[in-house]
Amino acid sequence: MKFSTVSLLASALSVEAHCIFQKLSVNGQENGQLTGLRSPNNNNPVQDVSSSNMICGQPGSTSQTVINVKAGDKIGSYFQHVIGGAQFPGDPDNPIAPSHKGPVMAYLAKVDNAASASQSGLKWFKIWQDEFNTGSRVWGVDNMIKNNGWVYFNMPQCIAAGQYLLRVEILALHSASKQGQAQFYQGCAQINVSGSGSFSPSQTVSFPGAYSASDPSILVSIYGSTGKPDNDGKAYSAPGPKPISC
Repeated sequence: MKFSTVSLLASALSVEAHCIFQKLSVNGQENGQLTGLRSPNNNNPVQDVSSSNMICGQPGSTSQTVINVKAGDKIGSYFQHVIGGAQFPGDPDNPIAPSHKGPVMAYLAKVDNAASASQSGLKWFKIWQDEFNTGSRVWGVDNMIKNNGWVYFNMPQCIAAGQYLLRVEILALHSASKQGQAQFYQGCAQINVSGSGSFSPSQTVSFPGAYSASDPSILVSIYGSTGKPDNDGKAYSAPGPKPISC
């Protein structure tokens, strides 16, 4: 489903509580909406972990812009309910429904030209994740909502200069007790990293392929003994590899 205006989305997605990655910031400086992004054209999740849509989300828009980033910069990834923000004034599901608890993750894949590289067959490594705080019982998605849809992390200082696709992903676990019902929301940013780092990953993963539908981080009930989505205060490990350590 394609859309060009928020009003079109409002009529088409009136019962959905989903989100779209639609903006990138560098050290607080926002780039334009969909600038430098490969972003889905709707806010529906990917639920088949074997689908090619696990790479950068469902087919949608692809920018011709490559965003300059320095190693160590603070990166912001902006998610909202629909393109442009809230679906309607007072939208309770903007940036995403608060029921959609789960982790947020960021990956990189080295490419020759971020604007034109195929997203298939790339080798990805994780640079950051926000999982679940067992003390406060706060999920990564809760922090995203608190920041009005922004997810913040630093580009590792050790990242080697060059062009990359930056894949940012939300995993919503509210229905994940049944196989195939976990919801993935992802998009990719096209970036050019500068700096003096020399990191080269010794281990990488592929999308699809990095996740299994039966992964205990994906096929899981997050509802504790009181019925709250607090994992009973137990630790939760996001799927995929651990973030790199510089």
